Amino acid sequence: MRHPTRRDFLTGAATVLGAAATGAGTSFGDTPQTFDLVIRGGEVIDPSQALRGVRDIGIRLGRIAAIEQTIDPALAKRSIDAKGKIVTPGLVDLHAHIYPYGSAIGIPPDELVPFSGTTTYVSAGDAGANNFSAFKRAVAAQSRSRVFAFVNISTIGLAGFPVGETVNIKYADVDATALAIAENQDIVLGAKVRETLALVGDNGIEPLKRAIQAVERSGTNGRVMCHIGDAPGDLQVLVNALRPGDILTHPYSSLGNNTVQNGKVLPALLEAKKRGILIDVGHGAGSFNFDIAEAAIQQGLTFDTISSDVHVVAANTPSQPYLPWVLSKFLALGFSLEDVIAAATIRPATIIGKIPKLGTLQVGAPGDVSILELIEGPVQLLDTSNNPRTGKAYLKAVQTVRDGVPFGRPYQLPFSVN
Repeated sequence: MRHPTRRDFLTGAATVLGAAATGAGTSFGDTPQTFDLVIRGGEVIDPSQALRGVRDIGIRLGRIAAIEQTIDPALAKRSIDAKGKIVTPGLVDLHAHIYPYGSAIGIPPDELVPFSGTTTYVSAGDAGANNFSAFKRAVAAQSRSRVFAFVNISTIGLAGFPVGETVNIKYADVDATALAIAENQDIVLGAKVRETLALVGDNGIEPLKRAIQAVERSGTNGRVMCHIGDAPGDLQVLVNALRPGDILTHPYSSLGNNTVQNGKVLPALLEAKKRGILIDVGHGAGSFNFDIAEAAIQQGLTFDTISSDVHVVAANTPSQPYLPWVLSKFLALGFSLEDVIAAATIRPATIIGKIPKLGTLQVGAPGDVSILELIEGPVQLLDTSNNPRTGKAYLKAVQTVRDGVPFGRPYQLPFSVN
């Protein structure tokens, strides 16, 4: 089967002055407002509005300006034909590694877009206090993708890869991390800590304790994102240290996972979820196992957000942790399109909490849109242990729009977009 190309979906439409309004355009006097971009005829799924149906989406001045049954083509300066495709709020990846110049494993966020269809990425501790300013200037400020970040409790971030960043506990500097969080509140969500034996050495959960202290000392009400695999010591002690609103990532890990023991979810994890600890998938290179996920979910350890944990090592594995492909794995586990899209749009956007209406297609929201193809038919999906699972369909990125401007051709003139 021939897959549609970008050219099939992008068409230029001339502006027609004096065209009659159809109700989609806002009028001033007798002249209707044109839209900079209309995404036409796709099946819109926006969990924030409990909306699913064929709609046209009009974007003006970088914002969602209308969602209508149809928008007059004469009101569109430019159109994307999305017929037969799924149209969602711009996907939000709460856990990615996007600092290619400060660690060995980061990938430039814009380079991920053709595979991920994602408009917003959160750097999960790529940079620490010593190199966060470089990340902010060299990556965040120069990327078209929206970028937020957690500051690593280690001052060197992931620059020491493959050596664990908190094997030497002196790198876990509370004051330096607190200052980096406080001074960069425009993009920083809190602190990141990786609690795996190889990464913390003999330091147990001391790095986690310091991450919590740094966030609290910063005075920002930020969150801690805590990575677990073969977490050191008693996992119950680690989980009990987390505060409501903190994020536990990799709950379905196959790397010495101890969230599921003898087929049973550790009770402390279920209690943590009840008291407001957020559960993030964080697929990555070794952190998603179908059997563990299935057992955990059936017993109540459900996810709040689905994220990719994409990085160079993970992206080169057969499990392909690009966000639409990760969402497809949860379709194979029986979740609906609405379920998985919510976990990669409105839920992570609400956790970010810095941009009104991010993760939605509500009028006034940022003009961030992901266009996906749902390809139906048997598909083999692999977890990070290379165990196969047959799904009935998968999602594939087709086109990505950030602030009303599509990635790729035809290019906007002047090219002055974010």
